Amino acid sequence: MYWTLDLASHLEDAPYPATRDELIDYAIRSGAPLEVIENLQVMEDDGDELYESIEDIWPDYPKKDDFLFNDDEY
Repeated sequence: MYWTLDLASHLEDAPYPATRDELIDYAIRSGAPLEVIENLQVMEDDGDELYESIEDIWPDYPKKDDFLFNDDEY
């Protein structure tokens, strides 16, 4: 399993909180690449675990604060 910024971005707007199966369903319905679905399928899951955000799936997912730009300038 590997995540890239491009792959993880397909789950950024998912309806959180969600279970792994709900995320897989969302990825299929939204047309996410097959790699996203495969990554979700190999994640360890006890069936009841809820993911609150993309950071629960990929802790290194960059937040808006991680980028060095000023929105007020544009």
